Amino acid sequence: MPWVRAVLRGKTLYARADAAGGLAADGKGLVEVRYNKNDGRAYSARADNLVVSDPTPLPDDTCGPAEAAPPKPRAGAKGASVAKAPSASRSSSSSASGGAPAPPPPPADPASVIAYTDGACSGNPGPAGLGVVVVDAGVTTELSEYLGLTTNNVAELTAIARALDQVAARERPIQIHTDSQYAIGVLSKGWKAKANGELIAAIKAELARRPRVRLVYVPGHAGVPLNERADELARRAIINRGPRVGAGPARASAD
Repeated sequence: MPWVRAVLRGKTLYARADAAGGLAADGKGLVEVRYNKNDGRAYSARADNLVVSDPTPLPDDTCGPAEAAPPKPRAGAKGASVAKAPSASRSSSSSASGGAPAPPPPPADPASVIAYTDGACSGNPGPAGLGVVVVDAGVTTELSEYLGLTTNNVAELTAIARALDQVAARERPIQIHTDSQYAIGVLSKGWKAKANGELIAAIKAELARRPRVRLVYVPGHAGVPLNERADELARRAIINRGPRVGAGPARASAD
């Protein structure tokens, strides 16, 4: 079975593929991946978390024999280390193999505009994109925008700014969901940022003009449909590397 070069949360690796260069996922949606050709360790990642960077199939012997890497110990188990809370300098995400289902987001005002935003970056810094899904009175608008070479945090912040741009009336309630604790921290919790000061200041100034905006954390890659869609749009922007798309007339929601 051949390999292709792919990107998983900013890291370039090798992923199992079919003859056409598409990802070869098993019945659980997992793809065998290798971070190094001959380190003897085989890992699994969800297919929807991988971005194929070069679909040209590589021969099966590109990577040497390997055994499945042992699972990470659970936090709190005997001899296991307890995971630290994410810091402002790190973007938060779930493990490549998925985790427990995410809790539902808090209920919004029935009149609220609902937005889901995400940023993606191939390398950090590297080619970056954003994805936004806005649902307003049953009508959905999607944005997928390539941002050029920048950081994941810039992409996450800019996605929130784009969501605000979609709602002209500043008095309207908006609930913006993001999987970036960094973005929520620097915009609404008083975290001090060492970088991106001008961008953060501009978004905070806009938020100050919108007293009914609520930023809500949602776990990334945890099966929340609109969050997964925003992630897909952000990754698609990196692949296409084209101008901003999807900002035209809104399409009707399926709900």
